[in-house]
Parts: sequence; structure tokens; C-alpha cells
Amino acid sequence: MLDKIAKHFEFQQKSLNLRAYRAEVLASNLANDDTPNYKAVDFDFGQALSAAQSQQGGTLAMVRTSAAHLDGAAGTASDKPNLAYRNSVQPSLDGNSVDMDVERAAFTDNSLRYQSTLTFLNRRITGLADAIKGGQ
Repeated sequence: MLDKIAKHFEFQQKSLNLRAYRAEVLASNLANDDTPNYKAVDFDFGQALSAAQSQQGGTLAMVRTSAAHLDGAAGTASDKPNLAYRNSVQPSLDGNSVDMDVERAAFTDNSLRYQSTLTFLNRRITGLADAIKGGQ
């Protein structure tokens, strides 16, 4: 029963984890606005989410060749997407590629989407709680 409930929320969990990681990446870009030769990085959220969905838990099954071997997960896939350098809109003399307007807009957009995912998740939890209570 709990497995079905966990699977019910799996998509939102992965989405929230990726949104939180993207907030860290964008905040790092904002914090390094004055760092010489710093290159702004980001990742494609849609591509990262579809990759996270296709991972089936992120672990590969191990084959035991002996009863003495331990069970475990081999080759756990990284939950963090690959970062790519953001193209600089206007080159800087010190080699820094952070554009504050672009970074602020991306950070705000990511924050709004994070909050909307939380709201959606909260409503799903409330719906399940109401179903369990029987509409009382």
C-alpha cells in the first residue's frame, strides 16, 4: 500500500529535487557575479526530468555469483544533471559570463515553478487525506 502511495508522488519528488538543485546552481551564478573568469552554468530542466523519470529508481541490479556476496546497488546513477556553460549575452572584460538580468529571471522562474509544484503536491496530499477520512 505504501509503495503505491510513494509511486503516486514520485514525479513531484523528482521535480522538486531538480528544482532545488537548479536553485542552488542559479544562486551560485548570482553569487559569483564579480568573480573573474567565472562561467555561468545551468541545465535543461525538461531533459533532466525525463532522464530522472527513465532511471527507475536510479540503481542497477547486481548479479550475485556467490552466496557470500552482499546485496547492493551497483552503478548508482547520479541524481544531478549535467551542467552546461551558459552562452554569454555580452562578454565581460574580466572573463565573467554571468548576466545578472538573465540569472535573476531564471531564478525567479525556477522559484515560481518550485512553489507551484509544492502547491500541486499539497493538494494531492489533501485529496488523499480526504479520501482516507471518507469525506468527513
